[in-house]
Parts: sequence; C-alpha cells; structure tokens
Amino acid sequence: MATSTTTTQDNLRSRLPDPAPLFPELVTMAGTMTRVIQNGSVPKTTIHLVQLRAGQLVGNTYHTVRQSGELRQAGETEERITAVASWRDAPYFTEAERVALELVEAVLTPNPSGERVPDELFARATGHYDDRAMWTLTLVISQICYFIPVALVAKPIPGAPLGENYRR
Repeated sequence: MATSTTTTQDNLRSRLPDPAPLFPELVTMAGTMTRVIQNGSVPKTTIHLVQLRAGQLVGNTYHTVRQSGELRQAGETEERITAVASWRDAPYFTEAERVALELVEAVLTPNPSGERVPDELFARATGHYDDRAMWTLTLVISQICYFIPVALVAKPIPGAPLGENYRR
C-alpha cells in the first residue's frame, strides 16, 4: 500500500500577519507593478520562469511554489518547470528565455571579479528584446526582488491563495 506524500497546510503559520490591512497602499502598488510587467512585450511564461529562477536562487519556497503554480496554470509542462533549476543544459527553453534566465542569475549572483551584468550579456539580451521588453525584464526582476524580503521575513504560506497566505 502506497503512502501519501501530500502535506496539509492547515497547521502552517506565517511569521507576520497579512500586510494589506496595515498598508492598504501595498495592494494598489502590487497591482500596478503586475500590470506594468504584463504589458505584452515579454511573454507571461518568460516572466514566471524568471521569477521562479529568482526564488530558486534565494532559496525561497514561497516564491518557487507560487511561480511553479503560475506556470502550471499557463499550461507549462512539468519538464520545463522542473528544468528551470538546470536551464543551462536543459533542452526545453528558447534562446530568448535562456538569456532572460541568465539575466536574473547575473543580477542576483555576486560577481567579485567584475560587473554582474556585463556588456556581452546585455548585448545578447537586446538581440532578443527591444527597449520596452528590456525595461520589462528589468522590472520583472525588480518586482521579484521587492517581494523576496517580504517572503523571507514574513514567511507567507507556500501554495496558499493570495489573501489566505498569511495566517498566524
């Protein structure tokens, strides 16, 4: 008889309460940020791939679960979602997606011997993305970088729907 590996989240608690009642402006700001990055210049799949990779790089379960769920909802395969962690040798990504993943890694990975985003990487990225899309990718990374400390400090509940992810 097989045993279930599914865990319940009923007993999970966040460290902090939902910030929305304390700072109502956050809801507006988060909504605006989302509308800005979903302007159509970068595919939504690429946005979620980049944000999933950011969550992996900082070791945050909340963001990896959330972005994996967003990718599943968009119809992405488990192979592509799983392979984000090893995208460099995975056969599942377009060149444009690869350069976007490389860009988020460059931003989030210290480089003691040089620039984090060297001119060569920027040039490859602009070969796939125009100015609007490059700004969008930059803001995609900015958005996830804004929410990383929130997740690391407040510890919202992974997999819980928005509005139900803070429970003390």
